[in-house]
Amino acid sequence: MAPLKKGDVPIRYLDISPFGDSATIVKLGKHADIETNTKIRAFSAYLAEHPFEGLIELVPAFTSVTVYYDPMRIHLVYNRSMQAERSRYPFEIVEELLKNSLELMNDYAVPEPQVVQIPVCYDEEFGVDLAHVAKYNGLSKDEVIAIHTSGEYLVHMLGFAPGFPYLGGMDKRIAAPRRQTPRLSVPPGTVGIAGEQTGVYSVETPGGWQLIGRTPLTLFVPGEQPPTLLEAGNVIRFYPISREEYGYMKGLGI
Repeated sequence: MAPLKKGDVPIRYLDISPFGDSATIVKLGKHADIETNTKIRAFSAYLAEHPFEGLIELVPAFTSVTVYYDPMRIHLVYNRSMQAERSRYPFEIVEELLKNSLELMNDYAVPEPQVVQIPVCYDEEFGVDLAHVAKYNGLSKDEVIAIHTSGEYLVHMLGFAPGFPYLGGMDKRIAAPRRQTPRLSVPPGTVGIAGEQTGVYSVETPGGWQLIGRTPLTLFVPGEQPPTLLEAGNVIRFYPISREEYGYMKGLGI
């Protein structure tokens, strides 16, 4: 993916709507595709570098960015400084601030997305459903691994569990439906497939994805800043490692 340049990001948006009394959703596209993700990444990066007074947090999603803010801070700062005829609701003020930011995005360049290399051991111990995915698609296990490690995957958003990446870009040749009965516990680092998506379990949690391998990397560490290895807009490349390499890397805490 090439870096964005000035003027690359259209200022158009689909909707700006309130989300409770302390958040606003800015919808930037209809579909979870690269164009929409580019807008989301640019908008999030711009607001992170040019925050308005009272901004608390930005949460990118598939087609939108949720902007959390302190309504009392918004009221105290902007109703006083704007000297309007009437006090405006915090959402009205935030809506105007966000529209101004969207207009200024045309003069903002966003760096190339970070590429994260993720090692995966596809050994039968970890890839308990790899044979099923292969059989379902009429492939060998080695072919599934080759296809899975040949692509680039865009992180559209984090969700479901802390640090869990929702990825786009998986080859349909290795798609497989979820398990009819979810497992009660899936270990962190486990790589799975569900439908036409692949992902990595960031923490131990129940799950119904088809499990094809495991990475020794830790995706979520609460005490670190940031606590997640990945973020929306990253590009992931998987590469295969042996069982011995997995044990070595896990032992080193890589």
